[in-house]
Formats: sequence, C-alpha cells, structure tokens
Amino acid sequence: MELTYSNYLKIKELINLQELRSNPNEHDEMLFIIIHQSYELWFKQILHEIDYLSNLLINNQLYKALHTLKRVNTILKVLVHQVDILETMTPLEFLSFRDYLESASGFQSAQFRELEFILGKKNISVFQNFTYDEYFLNKLKNRYNENTLWDNFLLFLHQNNFNIPKEILERDKTKPYIPNTDIQKILINIYSNDPLIAQFCELLVDLDEGIQEWRYRHSKMVERTIGNKTGTGGSCGADYLKQTLFKPVFPDLWIIRTDFTKK
Repeated sequence: MELTYSNYLKIKELINLQELRSNPNEHDEMLFIIIHQSYELWFKQILHEIDYLSNLLINNQLYKALHTLKRVNTILKVLVHQVDILETMTPLEFLSFRDYLESASGFQSAQFRELEFILGKKNISVFQNFTYDEYFLNKLKNRYNENTLWDNFLLFLHQNNFNIPKEILERDKTKPYIPNTDIQKILINIYSNDPLIAQFCELLVDLDEGIQEWRYRHSKMVERTIGNKTGTGGSCGADYLKQTLFKPVFPDLWIIRTDFTKK
C-alpha cells in the first residue's frame, strides 16, 4: 500500500478512539475525552524527551540537552493552555456525563505518575492504583528504581569536574532528594562562572515552574467544575490537588536565589 498522510498517522484509527459512554450521548463528553487523550499523548512525548535529555547529560552533550529541555518546557505551556479549552465546559455540562465515568480518575494516569517519578516525586503507594494493569505497573516499577532527571544532572556536573559529594551520587534513588548545602554552593559558583550550565539550570527552573503552573491550573479547573465534591474514583478532588501545589522538584535551584549577590 502506498504511504499516505492518513495511513502513516493512522488517522482512521485515531479518530475512532473516542467512545462516548453517555446514553444518549452528551455533547461535551467528546471534548472531555479528546482533551485527556491529548494530555496522554503529550505526556508520552515529554517522557520521550526527558529520557533523551538524561542520555544527553550522561554523555556530556550540553548543547543538545539545552535544545531538548527547551522543547519540554514549550510542551508544558501547551498543557497549561489546554486547561483553558477544558474550562469552556460549564459545571452543568460536565455533570451531564460525569456519572458515566464511574471509578475512572486522572489519578490513574500512569504516564503522569512516570513523569512525577522521573522528576523525583517517588511514592511506592502509587503502585496500588495499577494492580489491574501489569503493563503500566511494570513501567512504573522501572521508573521507580531509575535515576531522576536531577540525579543525571548531578552526574553530568560530576563528569565535568564539579565536586559532587559521593553520598549524593550514590544516594538511594527511590528516596526523596534532600536539599544539600554543598550542591547549593556548586550551583552558585556555576551561576557566577559558567553561563552555559547556568542557562541549563534556568531551564530546569522553567520546567519546575511549568509543572507547578500546570498543577495550579488543573487544581483550579477541578474546583471551578465540581467545587468540593469528591473526585471520580473516590479521590478528595480539589482538596487533594491543592496539597500538591508549590512543592518544587529542584529545591536547590530555588534555595540559592536568597544567596545570590551582585557582581
């Protein structure tokens, strides 16, 4: 068969993946499905890029790493903007099909949990939400034991003769990263003397801020749509999402802001 736009991108299969559960079909369920399927595709791309980014850092290819991280941050802006589209759906329009979602919940997004893991937010209790799906459970278990993006950045610094403490390089990667004053001193030195690596650090801050912005917009969207109702799947809804706000994934890069001095 000749390669065409349609069969290359599997358009026929793609546009038939949206199966409405409401009966009779509610108009706004289509938007809800497409937005969330789009999110999952972008999550897939972000994971793809961050895996590539980590490999670039390990292989000391900073210029390519800068380009890749800029791409990830641009995708995050798209994710935030998609909330604007979802917010065109009123609370009553969402309620018209909400009961048909039954126990399905965004908490069951394995790819977002993968992203959390790779950014350092590792929580073994997440596994219990995926016991029904061996494929995603295995992916999460692999991520759980891998280096985080921050670990790979510190390894890059170590390879470039920055004195990263041995206990940091050999830390248990399944545990939360604890901010470290030695690392903070190294980062301050980088900002003062190595503009290229400092640029990468600022892109990491952009990534951190982008994740926090998306969490905030998602939290307010849920609150705007269902108020304080319990979320689908029995979650605490907006109240739980509020608890995830303003928790940086690269804390050292935020802490050092207080210690910057004018040249």
